[in-house]
Amino acid sequence: MKHITDIKIPSHLHLHLRFDDGVEGELDLSSEPRTGVFESWNDPCYFKRVEIGERGRSLVWPGEVDLCADSLWLQVTESPPESLFPGLRSISLHA
Repeated sequence: MKHITDIKIPSHLHLHLRFDDGVEGELDLSSEPRTGVFESWNDPCYFKRVEIGERGRSLVWPGEVDLCADSLWLQVTESPPESLFPGLRSISLHA
């Protein structure tokens, strides 16, 4: 499990994250849907209200919006899910 240790907001819909394993990088969330609970991201003042969630396991905004630290780490590193969850390699799918 990954933990976020630091967050910066270089510009609207962009985040710079640092994780407990030393990995850091920038995410561009501008291509993400901004409807439903994410519609509030259209307001730059709201977007800047992001905080690191409990024990660094997420990013949270006031209301209903949060993003999982593991998912964010995968995006920053451009790694496949199996890099965090090795058990996924052994799952076979049958139709």
